Amino acid sequence: MSEAITLSEVSDGFGLFADKTIVAMRVNGELRDLAHKAQSGDVVEGVPIDSADGLNILRHSTAHVLAQAVQRVNPDAKLGIGPPVTDGFYYDFDVENPFTPEDLAVLEKEMNRIVQSGQRFMRRVVTDDEARAELAAEPYKLELIGLKGGNTGDDNENVEVGGTELTIYDNVDPKTGETVWKDLCRGPHLPNTRMIGQGYKLMRAAAAYWRGSEKNPSLQRIYGTGWPSKQELRDHIERLEEASKRDHRRLGAELDLFSFPDEIGSGLAVFHPKGGIIRRTMEDYSRERHEHAGYEFVYSPHITKQNLFEVSGHLGWYKEGMFPPMHLDEVRNEAGEITRAGVDYYLKPMNCPFHILIYRSQGRSYRDLPMRLFEFGGVYRYEKSGVVHGLTRVRGMTQDDAHIFTTPEKMEEELTGVLDFVLSLLRDYGLNDFYLELSTRDGSDKFVGSDELWNTATATLEKVANDSGLTLVPDPGGAAFYGPKISVQARDAIGRTWQMSTIQLDFNLPERFGLEYTASDGSRQRPVMIHRALFGSVERFFGVLLEHYAGAFPVWLAPVQAVAVPVAEEYADYLAHVVSQMKAAGIRAELDASDDRMQKKIRNHTLAKVPFIVIAGEEDRANNAVSFRYRNGEQENGIPLAHAIDRIAEAIRSRSTDLA
Repeated sequence: MSEAITLSEVSDGFGLFADKTIVAMRVNGELRDLAHKAQSGDVVEGVPIDSADGLNILRHSTAHVLAQAVQRVNPDAKLGIGPPVTDGFYYDFDVENPFTPEDLAVLEKEMNRIVQSGQRFMRRVVTDDEARAELAAEPYKLELIGLKGGNTGDDNENVEVGGTELTIYDNVDPKTGETVWKDLCRGPHLPNTRMIGQGYKLMRAAAAYWRGSEKNPSLQRIYGTGWPSKQELRDHIERLEEASKRDHRRLGAELDLFSFPDEIGSGLAVFHPKGGIIRRTMEDYSRERHEHAGYEFVYSPHITKQNLFEVSGHLGWYKEGMFPPMHLDEVRNEAGEITRAGVDYYLKPMNCPFHILIYRSQGRSYRDLPMRLFEFGGVYRYEKSGVVHGLTRVRGMTQDDAHIFTTPEKMEEELTGVLDFVLSLLRDYGLNDFYLELSTRDGSDKFVGSDELWNTATATLEKVANDSGLTLVPDPGGAAFYGPKISVQARDAIGRTWQMSTIQLDFNLPERFGLEYTASDGSRQRPVMIHRALFGSVERFFGVLLEHYAGAFPVWLAPVQAVAVPVAEEYADYLAHVVSQMKAAGIRAELDASDDRMQKKIRNHTLAKVPFIVIAGEEDRANNAVSFRYRNGEQENGIPLAHAIDRIAEAIRSRSTDLA
């Protein structure tokens, strides 16, 4: 944002901001078009095009141009909604035939003509009746008009009808002053289409249900991306291409790590032997670190009676995210009459109620606290089919879940220790670029507990986050229903942000379950509970690391750490002896004794992203040495065997990422 000023006289945005990068203004905290007439005493600041708000305005304006282009090419197309989204925009249309790649090329050309014409975006306040009359041919717009006022519950719909008044934006020809197109929209928009420039591109088309419900008609959605300049568009396309190369779903198949068999079901992964090695190594190291940090290991079942989730609040607050119940234990007599009522059992979406019962299984003293319980616990969440995405959004997952019970006096100290532990362990897996997000409650009724407890919990988490020295970003309304949380956001090798660990402070579940401990003065007190998932889920963390390293895992995580390739068959016995010594040193090593030519073997294992390809010929055998071929194509010859084994073993022990 530019510097805020307070107007001493009536002014408009064009007179106020000569800077061509300013595309809108914020007046008394509200986003407005530059054409808005600010009043004396208003606090006004400019919105640069490269700011978050500026990018949204650019992208939403581009979505309007797309919709205008579609109706120029196909006048029968009916309009849905066209909001800005991360890195771009989309617009939904009701058309007779799905859009093809050739259609998108035609639409881009039409958009270019509209952009170059410099049409002005002109805001106009209308009544409901006026809007219905003007948009009588747009059935989906008519439905949205009935939602006007306040919040519809959908941010994308709010782009059109959020707020207290209804507005239409006219696209006005600058030469004739004629309105050439219009759309229902809250705004704001760019002053004119020419400011869109050349930094946009239509990416793809897909089917999408109107308002996200399968009960509604299926529309055609066109996705696009938009940026302030053509160079930024090029950079974005390059990032997408790199991300595509790193897509964990593709790499998982190419490297034979995991799969999602149709016979099992959507969002339920099986890990193959190589993927199993990586996963086991990840988990084993995590267990080792947790043990050293004073955590105790527990285990809990995958299902439970519904009463447990009634007490915890999950059935009341999270039921839509849970699998349907299984009705069990009902007994009937020979006449078919129920003699014992059945009980509903649920697959668990969370581990916390089970850990609470472990705490409550016996009396606790302040001397027992903090009590740190840790579990690799399987949980199940009924994600909608359109949301499931590889390993990063699954229906069955394993959480590296910890719950810490502590006294209020030690709460801040324990939170600080947990955050330090989380960051340290993530760094060991090769993630080093972090910021924090503080998720708090908003004014809705989806949260439980008193204001006092929430304020205390939020203030404590905020202090711990700030003391870490990392950037802290607010996330209003993002808290769990029982308490606020810190989320560790990690940037990967190509700059994308992933939510990793969460640390949640909870006064409410100890209250709901009646947890207590004996304080030093003999009184009964309520413990504070800290929820902490470090990976989030093992599956998701696996997918993130796979993309971070583009499949080229560091040596300690690589499923095969060294493959021996003889220059000719006569050196296979020598390399078999080398592999035997490597295995004795704890190295995951294999001998490739196949009939393939040496160069093909090297190529195959390079594509498989093996860190060390160990080669031997006559000179190596004579000198009890080997040669190393690395993943980047470099080669090092004549390494004494003992030194070669030590090199690989040290790369494993140090968890080095140098060869990643």
